[in-house]
Order: sequence, then C-alpha cells, then structure tokens
Amino acid sequence: MLSRNAFSDLLAPRAILGMVHLRALPGAPLYAGSLDEVIEAALTDARALADGGADALVFENFGDRPFFRGRVGAETVAAMTRVIADVTRGVALPFGVNVLRNDAASALAIAAATGALFIRVNVHVGSMLTDQGIIEGEAASTLRVRAALAPRVAIFADHMVKHAVPLGDVEPLQVAKDLRLRGLADAIVVSGMETGAAPDAERLRALREATDAPLLLGSGLTEENARTYDADGAFVGTSIKRHGRVDEAVDRARVAQVVAAFKAPVGR
Repeated sequence: MLSRNAFSDLLAPRAILGMVHLRALPGAPLYAGSLDEVIEAALTDARALADGGADALVFENFGDRPFFRGRVGAETVAAMTRVIADVTRGVALPFGVNVLRNDAASALAIAAATGALFIRVNVHVGSMLTDQGIIEGEAASTLRVRAALAPRVAIFADHMVKHAVPLGDVEPLQVAKDLRLRGLADAIVVSGMETGAAPDAERLRALREATDAPLLLGSGLTEENARTYDADGAFVGTSIKRHGRVDEAVDRARVAQVVAAFKAPVGR
C-alpha cells in the first residue's frame, strides 16, 4: 500500500489528476459512430490538462451512461484501450483508468495493456445503493486480478462514493479503516454527493485522523475552495471545463488556475 510520501513520489505533492471524460464509446447508447472523433476529443482535453500543469490524467468512460453495474462489454475494454494508447502516445503524463460503474477487473486489464499507474474503484469494499442498483465491493477478487495482471498498479478506492448511499447503517470512519486495512487500498477518494459537488472539509479531517492512507478529493475542487482541503491530491473534472460545465471541453486556463490554487503554500 502507498504511504503519503510514496504517493507524492509516484505523482507529485498535492497532485492534480485531470479527468479525460471520454465521449460515448462503441456499444453505448449515445455513441455517435466515430471512434476517431472520440480519440481526437480526448487528445484535445489531455493536451489542455498537460499544458495547464496537471500532474496526471484519468481516463473514464464518462459518456457511456447509463452505466453497467458490474462488468462492461468487450467492446468497451477494446475501445478504451485504443483511445488511451493513442492519447498517451501524444501526451507524456502518468495516467490512471476508471471503468464505470465498478469494473475493476477491466480497469486492471486496460492498465496492464497501456501502462497506467493506477485505477479508481468506486465500490471496493462494502455495498452501496446506486442508480445502477446495489453494487457490492469485490476487493478479494480485485486484489487477486491485480496480482496476476498488473501488480504495480495502485488502487485508489472511493469512500462512500458519490451518486450512492450506503446499504444499511455504517460508521464512516470504520469504512475508511476497512478500505485501507482489509481492502488494501493504496489511496482513499472522498467525493461530494454527485459529480461536481464538493465534500465537507471536516470529513477529510476526520478521515486523516482515522487512517494513514493518502486522501484524494474525488469531486468538487475549484480555484476558490482549493486551499480548504487537507488532501494529498485531487481528481478534477467539472471546474476545469469551459464555463464549468462537465459536458464541455477542458479549458487550459482553468486548469492552470486550479493547479496554482491547490498547490499554493498555506500562508502565501
């Protein structure tokens, strides 16, 4: 498992992980018919993230809604692998993979094929009630798949993930401990209730005391709130898009503003 120092060495102190929200892929209801257009849009966003100072990219099949609860189709794995391979030939940043809604095995397969440093898993331990239905964590199988396919790939796991509620009465700090000590998560991701929503800063402070895991913001980081959070890194998507709209292209200037704000020393 990664320590906080090891996370900083892997990516950067207060790392900004810029989202490359892929357009709908082949087989998805909103697929527009051209994978080349998907690749070009992803490459444009990735270049804007790199030019704006992001430390890493995160590829996610964001356009494939509605999402499968578990395994995605072979066509999704093939398309994501193609897109990521093409984009990362042109943009030399470390990167990770998230296969929505919760397909860690496919994410690991893509990571192994493309050289990704990490994957994100929305529900790694426990159970959550989501818009896809009940999703159960598969940490036991995920860790075994990782050992077989990509043993050096880190697992960044969500703590009570967005767009979901716990299935039953749970104690949030115990969930964090279970993610780290029983699920062997390399880092814990903390989000608001939905895409683009900011989490409560007090929640991060409580988790910091409860676990030694690196803590990452999973949503809601903006230039204005960037110094509010005691986090080791942040996934950033909505606020770095044109007009702050998640369905727009990445705006290089917005990336630079968020990066500067998040990395600014306290007291500056």
